[in-house]
Amino acid sequence: MGELVLIRHGETAWTVSGQHTSYTDLPLTGNGEEQARSLTPLLAGRDITSVITSPRQRARQTAELAGLKQTRIDPDLQEWDYGGYEGITTEEIHRIRPGWNLWTDGVIPGPEGHPGETVQQVGERADRALARVDAAFASGAGGDVVLIAHAHFLRILTARRLGLPATDGALFLLETGTIGGLGKEHGRHVLTAWNRMP
Repeated sequence: MGELVLIRHGETAWTVSGQHTSYTDLPLTGNGEEQARSLTPLLAGRDITSVITSPRQRARQTAELAGLKQTRIDPDLQEWDYGGYEGITTEEIHRIRPGWNLWTDGVIPGPEGHPGETVQQVGERADRALARVDAAFASGAGGDVVLIAHAHFLRILTARRLGLPATDGALFLLETGTIGGLGKEHGRHVLTAWNRMP
C-alpha cells in the first residue's frame, strides 16, 4: 500500500495577515505560487495513483503548480467553517473573548450558509474523506494518494487517521506549502513526514 501524502496549500494574503480563512476563496500570493512550484521535486519519483483537492482555488492552484495532474475535487476537504470568525485574526477575537482557543471554544455563527462547524463536525468530514482514501488504496493500484487542502482540516484528518480525537489536531502545526505523510508500521497508522519543504 502507498502513502497518504498531505499538502497544505501555498500562502495567501490572509495566511500572511493571520486572518481565519475557510470559505473565502482567495488565490495564492506570488510567494504562495513559488511554494507550490517548489513541491515538485518532493513529489517527483512517487507513484501517485490519486490526487484529491479541496474545491477552493488556493488548493487547486497549489496542485496545478506542483505538477499534480488529473485531480478530483472533494467538498469534504474544505477548511473548517469558521462562521462569524471568517476573516478575523485570533488577536481580534481575543479582544472580545480573552483566552479564546479555536480547538476548545469553537466559533460563532456567520452569514447565511455559514453557521460555523464544531471540531467534531470537521472530524466527521475527515472520517468520510479517509473512507474514500481507503477505498482508493483498496482498489489495488498500490501507489500514493495525495490530498491538497487546508491547515486545520489536515491537522484534524491526521489526528483521526492516527486514531486520536479530532481535538488532537491541535498538536500538528502545519505550515503553508509543506508536505506531510501518513503510512503504516506493523499494521498501525503512523506519521512518516511533517512540514517537509525543499
